[in-house]
Amino acid sequence: MHANTRTGAVAVGFAVLAALVSGCTDVERLLNQGGDTPCRDYVNQEPDTKRITITKAIKERTATDNEPSGTQVDAMIFQVDLLCAGQRNIDTPIKNADIAGLFLNK
Repeated sequence: MHANTRTGAVAVGFAVLAALVSGCTDVERLLNQGGDTPCRDYVNQEPDTKRITITKAIKERTATDNEPSGTQVDAMIFQVDLLCAGQRNIDTPIKNADIAGLFLNK
């Protein structure tokens, strides 16, 4: 293992440990892929995890750390639930799920 790889692994280990100490939800927020979550994984998430995923995806899209409104999160959960349920390519990241993906294997 190279020094940079080892240093990175140690840093990730400390971040995960810190998140574990602060609570399970914080670990989910830290490790959650947000908009990069594949539809395959998203559709199998628990409702609380979906809310974390969507909140992170909205923050990524808007490039802000501000918490989105509950209405905004609920609307996007509804949209992504519908789009991911019908995507022909279940590996499509939720940020790329769209109507065309219902008909084309994108």
